[in-house]
Amino acid sequence: MSDDDAVLVIVDAANVVGSVPDGWWRDRRGAATRLRDSLVPYAAAGLPGLPGPVELVLVVEGAARGVASVAGVRVDSAPGSGDDLIAELAAGASDRHCVVVTADRGLRQRVEAYGARCVGPRTVRPLPPRGDGGPQRSGSAIRLWERPYEK
Repeated sequence: MSDDDAVLVIVDAANVVGSVPDGWWRDRRGAATRLRDSLVPYAAAGLPGLPGPVELVLVVEGAARGVASVAGVRVDSAPGSGDDLIAELAAGASDRHCVVVTADRGLRQRVEAYGARCVGPRTVRPLPPRGDGGPQRSGSAIRLWERPYEK
């Protein structure tokens, strides 16, 4: 499957990183790098309810600019607002399926106007383990759609 056939998954790095209070504010670029690395398996495997492969694009902004791309995850540094670049990427994907990972309501409205579907940060960033030694809380059970994503 070529990248043009794969579903485009755009990840709002600032929103996803900010969804878990793990000290990311002390090193925004490091947090974006860790997120990028954690996304690599999704390129081949896909997301819950969305089989792979998918084309993954991580959009970074501000202090996180300059994070390099790696195999499976393209990193785009927004020259200004990350939301503006995400909306631009979604608009450019009008001829293919596009999923945006963000909890930002305003951004969701913007990209949905271009036909993109939106999912929340826990789709790609499970919650940290519970302090009581219980099992890790995960977003893997989130149902993205009523039925499997089909082209």
